[in-house]
Amino acid sequence: MHLLESGVNLVYIRDLLGQLSVTTTEHYARVNSGRKRKALESAYTELVTQDIPYWKVDTDLLKWQNEFCR
Repeated sequence: MHLLESGVNLVYIRDLLGQLSVTTTEHYARVNSGRKRKALESAYTELVTQDIPYWKVDTDLLKWQNEFCR
């Protein structure tokens, strides 16, 4: 696990351990929760920006809603 966390490729770890299949190595190389969190945080993209207008100020939207409901 320490080799994997240090950035060593899983294939090299498999070879070092003398295992035939990478899937066997994957089975034993359980990723800790801190590493999972870092991976998820690095994949996260900001979906909402801070410059969203307040909906009551958007008079065009309010007009459209009123016409839509008629």
